[in-house]
Amino acid sequence: MILVTGATGFLGSELALQLAKQGNRFRCTKRESSSIPAILRSFETIIDWVDADLLDIFALEEALKDISQVYHCAAWVSLRQADKKPMIKTNIAATANLVNLCMQQKIRLVHVSSVAAIGLAKPGDLVTENHNLDLDREDDGYAISKLESEMEVWRGIAEGLHAVIVNPSIIIGANAGIKGSGQLFETVRNGLKFYTSGSCGFVDVEDVAKSMIALMNTKISGERYIVSAENRNYKQLTSEIAEDFGIKPPAMHAGALMMGFAWRGAALAALLTGRAPAIDKVSARAATITRDYDNSKIKKAIGIDFKPVSITIKEICEKLNR
Repeated sequence: MILVTGATGFLGSELALQLAKQGNRFRCTKRESSSIPAILRSFETIIDWVDADLLDIFALEEALKDISQVYHCAAWVSLRQADKKPMIKTNIAATANLVNLCMQQKIRLVHVSSVAAIGLAKPGDLVTENHNLDLDREDDGYAISKLESEMEVWRGIAEGLHAVIVNPSIIIGANAGIKGSGQLFETVRNGLKFYTSGSCGFVDVEDVAKSMIALMNTKISGERYIVSAENRNYKQLTSEIAEDFGIKPPAMHAGALMMGFAWRGAALAALLTGRAPAIDKVSARAATITRDYDNSKIKKAIGIDFKPVSITIKEICEKLNR
């Protein structure tokens, strides 16, 4: 039997949807306070939902009864500095608990990490699975939490765990709404004036889920895979989003200096209002960095043809315009 953690989230719900459409009966964990996603409500006869906090070892052990395969999608995702320490602690502990139980029960694991855990390449080079994040110089709590969670999986692999790791780039899709990566689309629709000089990889959520299922059904273990369809600079990306919304694209370049003013201004506004800052130092810096990824390893492993990013952008804009 299959278990999916984080199935109420953007990626986890898409993975569960694909498993359900394939006719699988499986189990999904969720927090007691979480709601079942709308896209999964019609599959209640084949999905066994259980309330299990991954920090509760006893609840997790109960959820893993009779399980032979686990897709670990659950994670706390935040770029806010205020969340840094608790996020790192939570993500690592949850993964460690899962790894330990999977080892004990000889369960195969597909673990969702992130390209944030891989780090940067030299200027002009593509980032590959062989690059590594420099923890001594990294200030992004999410990146640190994903790398150290990966280290728990690597520990398990060294001790006999059958596991594979996926490192998706920025995951986009129509069901994201206006949260997560969907925030960018909503910001452009609301009249974004500036673009930054950075770039990153982007991939449709459907392709990430497909890749995970394909890897689970191989005998591959002890490998990590970048899952990314295309690299786009932010000027190109925001212009295409604006075009699909039928509005003017951002026309002013926001360099590192302007982004520095932006996060400092947001921090001051947050201090005065008591609200979370719209942008912080880490996210401002990330918007100006070039991060382009090599997806040849995952293509070779499972033969996937990625959905063009332009098609996904159009689907997202059409749904947000309804």
